[in-house]
Amino acid sequence: MWSRDDVALSLSGIRPQAFPTPFCAGCGHGILMGAILRAIDKTGWHLDEMLFVSGIGCAGWIPSPHFAADTLHTTHGRPIAFATGAKLFRPELKVVVIGGDGDIASIGGNHLIHAARRNIGLTVICANNLIYGMTGGQVTPTTPRGAFTVTTPRGNPEPPFDLCRLVLGAGATYVARHTVYHVQVLIDILARALEHEGFAFVEVLSPCPTQYGRRNELPSPWAMMEWLKEKTITVKRALSLEELGDKIIIGEFNDTQSRALLW
Repeated sequence: MWSRDDVALSLSGIRPQAFPTPFCAGCGHGILMGAILRAIDKTGWHLDEMLFVSGIGCAGWIPSPHFAADTLHTTHGRPIAFATGAKLFRPELKVVVIGGDGDIASIGGNHLIHAARRNIGLTVICANNLIYGMTGGQVTPTTPRGAFTVTTPRGNPEPPFDLCRLVLGAGATYVARHTVYHVQVLIDILARALEHEGFAFVEVLSPCPTQYGRRNELPSPWAMMEWLKEKTITVKRALSLEELGDKIIIGEFNDTQSRALLW
């Protein structure tokens, strides 16, 4: 028997049976989950018209088991491939892929490139926590150079992928990056990505204090949120490469000037 609160949750797009969530304390993925649902509400899309596809990893838990919608939980690295098949078979559906940086950029990196190249009508949301969170804290293609992980105990020696540069170079027609710290702006960006007709990609920086933070002198959720605030700069404020330094540019990269800043 459902309570009144359970019914309210279900009407808001959340399955009440999913609580408590599987996310660690301080994980930003819960904020992203709420931002996605609020963005869907802004667009007017109904969950019955949508399919959410996820792979393996912490971000794979965002749509399934939480969303009161059709979800497809696939093998590691393959959500974009499964989503492509679903979109071809049911083109009227709004197909949304939600995955982590390890899932989408590492094992699934080739699927990401070719979906962007083909401009397939998918919305891909990459919850980037800079590390493999679920499997023990290994290095990923987006882990910053010098960062400590369980597989880079002396610091990551390799340069990270800039995922927005990658998909822009491959041909994506809507590209954006933001953080769960800037949640109101994030909701607006996610809404515009959902409304885009072609391939839309949104990279969302999300804190992982459990695996990334405690190894890199950011042991608390608050410390990681402060890091996101101080480490990022909006594309409207990033006027030159000299001003950027080691900051991460956030915003939408859909005009010539903003794209040029990534290079």
